[in-house]
Amino acid sequence: MPPKITAAELEMLAALSTPAVCNAIETFNIRLRNEGYMDGSIMNRLPKLQPMIGYAVTVRMRTDKPPVKGFTYPDRNDWWDMIAASPGPKIIVIQDTDKLPGAGSVTGEVHASIFKALGCVGIVTNGAVRDLDALDAMKMHVYSGSVVPSHAYAHVVDIGVPVQIGNMTIENGELLHGDRHGIVKIPLAVAADIPAAALEILNRERGIVSFCASPEFSVEKLREMVTRWYGKRPEEKK
Repeated sequence: MPPKITAAELEMLAALSTPAVCNAIETFNIRLRNEGYMDGSIMNRLPKLQPMIGYAVTVRMRTDKPPVKGFTYPDRNDWWDMIAASPGPKIIVIQDTDKLPGAGSVTGEVHASIFKALGCVGIVTNGAVRDLDALDAMKMHVYSGSVVPSHAYAHVVDIGVPVQIGNMTIENGELLHGDRHGIVKIPLAVAADIPAAALEILNRERGIVSFCASPEFSVEKLREMVTRWYGKRPEEKK
């Protein structure tokens, strides 16, 4: 799936926090508010980095048992070709398909270096990762379900297929945004309009925050402000 927004628009999205992106997406009413983001099982392992933006490159792996035949990291590298051919910026999204994900690390310093050379800016997995100091030094965004010291029997099962991570399905080529709060999937149909929508919401929120800290604060004035900016609840409009 080729990019449908410009590099400048991607840069503006990267300047936003993931909660701000979530708030903006809600204004377009294109999905339910409890959909499109990963749950708390997926943790940002290097939260001091700036927000991440990129297109998903999807992979399914296993780590708890040896592959039936070959297909360890050295044996299977056709997925490198898929990553290289995908539009950037890229985020490698790896589903650990084991019954209990995280028996072994799906990536560490060596493969993260390969991912970076192939244009990846981040790694997202429900499985485990390792070599966090090295990944931090290369400024690779890392989100995972756990951290372990060994790669065990890590091997690729499928590439370019839909994956299930953090209670969310991700398809190859979908646009993802992440920061210390987690990962959200950005619908390409509204991606270019999200920065403006987010700015409008942020200005409203800053107004409320400033008012709450001012000597003029009162519950009645707060109620008037919120009603003026956000409107009445559906049951009050009848």
